[in-house]
Amino acid sequence: MAGTASVAGEVFVDALPYFDQGYDAAGVREAAAALVEEETRRYRPTKNYLSYLSTPDFSAFETEIMRNEFERLAARQPMDLLSMKRYELPAPSSGQKNDITAWQECVNNSMAQLEHQAVRIENLELMWQYGTNAWKVYNDNLAFMIEMAQKELQKFRKQIQDLNWQRKNDQLAGGAKLRELESNWVSLVSKNYEIERAIVQLENEIGQLRQQQGDENKENIRQDF
Repeated sequence: MAGTASVAGEVFVDALPYFDQGYDAAGVREAAAALVEEETRRYRPTKNYLSYLSTPDFSAFETEIMRNEFERLAARQPMDLLSMKRYELPAPSSGQKNDITAWQECVNNSMAQLEHQAVRIENLELMWQYGTNAWKVYNDNLAFMIEMAQKELQKFRKQIQDLNWQRKNDQLAGGAKLRELESNWVSLVSKNYEIERAIVQLENEIGQLRQQQGDENKENIRQDF
């Protein structure tokens, strides 16, 4: 917990969690939770804290395919089934059985399908021959990226640990200084109290002596007369 910042940018710390005691005492956690709950019930924001931001455009990264798919989901329409028409080899219709052009188109379609399958087989053969090494290189790159990320993570964890150790040491040193100052303050207050009590006692004694001296003077005066 920290207070408001000073003009120089420093922060006035009003709690030393590494040094302060009593956090685990019975009822402390419940009391803190009750205070937080009470404040959340009373707090009502007076303005929108996000008003300085521009209105977000949620469709900025939508493509036409994504937009159509969102519209389909909003309309609760079923998804289109996978079209297998490109793999079909239809024969000419009954009215085109004797049409050479229609048969030629079917032959051309068959040749295109056959070539497509041949290319797929060739790609599979290339994958079988070279894909293993490619995946090994890809996996090596992934392993290198993971190693670098883990090193970066360890660096940040060490920085966090060093910062926590520094905070702990600073708070323990500050707590010891506060305890020393508190002890000095108690000692000075006790000495001031002793001094004040001694002054009062001396003033009483002086008053008594003055009264006694006054009484003696009066007695001497009566004896002279």
